Amino acid sequence: MSDAPELLRIGLVSLHTSPGDEPGSGEVGGMNVVVRHQAEALADRGHHVEIITRRSSPTQPDSVSLVPGVCLRFLSAGPAEPVPKGEHDAFIEPFRHELAALGTYDVLHSHHWFSGVAALPVARERGVPHVQSFHSIAADSDSPLSEGERPESAGRMAGEAMLARDSDAVVVISEAEADTVRDRLGGDAARLWIVPPGVDGSVFRPAAAGARRPSVPYVVAAARVQPLKGLDLAIEAIAGISESVRPTLVIAGDSSSEAGDHLAELQALATSLGVADRVTFIGPQTRADLALLFRGSSAVLVPSHSETYGLVALEGSASGVPVVAAAAGGLREAVVDGETGVVLESRAPEVWAAEIERILTEPAYAAGLSAAGREHAERLSWDRSAAGLERVYRRVLGRD
Repeated sequence: MSDAPELLRIGLVSLHTSPGDEPGSGEVGGMNVVVRHQAEALADRGHHVEIITRRSSPTQPDSVSLVPGVCLRFLSAGPAEPVPKGEHDAFIEPFRHELAALGTYDVLHSHHWFSGVAALPVARERGVPHVQSFHSIAADSDSPLSEGERPESAGRMAGEAMLARDSDAVVVISEAEADTVRDRLGGDAARLWIVPPGVDGSVFRPAAAGARRPSVPYVVAAARVQPLKGLDLAIEAIAGISESVRPTLVIAGDSSSEAGDHLAELQALATSLGVADRVTFIGPQTRADLALLFRGSSAVLVPSHSETYGLVALEGSASGVPVVAAAAGGLREAVVDGETGVVLESRAPEVWAAEIERILTEPAYAAGLSAAGREHAERLSWDRSAAGLERVYRRVLGRD
């Protein structure tokens, strides 16, 4: 009799955004990266994985193979066109109907609350476990930005609390997110599992020894252009650096559908501070282009008000450059303060400017952060992340 573990048929539900899309555009961010890479790593471990999302274009087929063992399915729910993130609660019911018509799965794992509210009833009807990942959790509309995302609809906070209470397991990516699920949503600690994300160290890797450095140093902030990401702080910090060593700030990412005129506001801020010539918005980047951008930079900045983890910080470390991050949520875990980068409690621009300037002017200090960051990132593979999910799935299936 074989002791080999039984392979699973896994449904990963991502209603509002497709993990097949390129990160950095529209609402495509860290969640898409995590779902896509965990799916591929689970497939590498022998499981059959289907990622299930909403059709957002009439040209999308019913399904497409991403890699061997991973199928991306598109379900018709609402118009076959891009729709702002906050409007997707209107598609939960039709998406649930389409999901219920699909084949069988051993486990359904939902990503974000839209997906969970659609998938939990389907899992219950079929008698299979439901696992929930939030990736972001709503804060009260009058809470400071540091508390998390604003609720996009009246049902979000109630939906998240229901999913935390009724799912067979809740997977979070950091201790900080676990605390939020317990404290804000009333989740049961016994059903909470921490499964950190990974990083592809062959894509995000340091520059080759002796590689030419850019004539004008630059630092990078990679994020959707929205207030929650704190890009105004990055611009203010650049303005506070001594002109003789001031780097260019490269901002990589698309405007969020919920952000309004925030891009124009940031451009106006740079102009008012006299650094418009040192702030460049380059829009969304492919993973390969982002990795190239990181490895040529002097530092990666993550000034977010709130992050459940901060995958960009880990990717910066894997690229062998120092990371300067806000002390927000999971960034305290993604960055080892004083070793792989710097975690700043203060949001004062002069504090950020001083730290960035130190990295620019003290090569030995910067090199130490870079080397430790790469070593830290090498311990966090996507296979390790998939193995963590595998343990969760087997526990809820009673097969561990």
